[in-house]
Amino acid sequence: MKLDAALPPVQLKDVPAIAKAAEEIGFDALWTQETQHDPFLPCTLIAEHTSLLNFGTAIAVSFARSPTNLAYTAWDLSAQSGGRFILGLGTQVKAHVERRFGMTWPESVTGKLREQIQVIRAFWDSWQNGTKLNFRGEYYKITLMSPFFNAGAIENPIIPIYIAGVNTKLAKLAGELCEGFHAHPFHSAKYLNEVILSGIEEGLQKESRKRKDLSLSVTAFVATTPEEEAFARMQIAFYASTPSYKPVMDLHGWSEIAEKLSGFATKGEWAEMPMLITDEMLNEFCLMTSQENLASDLKKRYNGIADRLTLYTPFVPKEKDDWWKKLAREFNKNS
Repeated sequence: MKLDAALPPVQLKDVPAIAKAAEEIGFDALWTQETQHDPFLPCTLIAEHTSLLNFGTAIAVSFARSPTNLAYTAWDLSAQSGGRFILGLGTQVKAHVERRFGMTWPESVTGKLREQIQVIRAFWDSWQNGTKLNFRGEYYKITLMSPFFNAGAIENPIIPIYIAGVNTKLAKLAGELCEGFHAHPFHSAKYLNEVILSGIEEGLQKESRKRKDLSLSVTAFVATTPEEEAFARMQIAFYASTPSYKPVMDLHGWSEIAEKLSGFATKGEWAEMPMLITDEMLNEFCLMTSQENLASDLKKRYNGIADRLTLYTPFVPKEKDDWWKKLAREFNKNS
């Protein structure tokens, strides 16, 4: 199991120092996000200012982009970094795709995402091997690649693609097509085992692939102090109020609580929501432990489940540096 870090939402000028610190502490990868900033721009700086650190998007919104744009960007980042870039894609939800990005929501989420991945790989195959570009699907017809626009072969053409999701269909798609899957931070070990890994395994078997062919990347809530516990309770209440994540609550028999949380969220009554998250729920969705036991308890909780582990807490240099160093040292021991 590898320990990764999440890049906080910062300005580009701050990225080099964070990337250097992440590499020095011993993280295996640094993940960028598409929240307040573009997820790809920091990647160029991470590549430039590190030599061993893997990095990638967790996630870039796929339906906000053409697969052509994604193919070129990933190709350049892999070339720049010597093959350390991981392309992580997520679909987002309909409201954001339509009303924040101004794009069309597809009739089939998995159908369009499947084609995006296939088109991206068709570009890469064309550039690396000279294969004729000829993709014809339901959503994309991509057939034009003249020499002037050909990105050309690179030394590290095998670029891992991870996709993110909450439901079985996307997990299955990852098992069929991808090198990795980003699990949503709102999860329990039970949900990962019974829903996500089950879906991944179904997809793997369909394409005669093995579990070792795919990395499950998990972002985990942890709390070692009362302040962290209060923060986790608040975030879990927010996620549990979102209809897209209701299956997680349903699995544990907490559907009624999820509906109440959605009602509070609709009214904007955010302060009321954390009180509905019981200690039992908190323990399912967040690892409650001490700093001394954090590394060992993380491994115990996610052993046999996760291949990559990132804490929900973003990595910020000069904030809890000793805390992070101790965690990385203990986690990487015997890993």
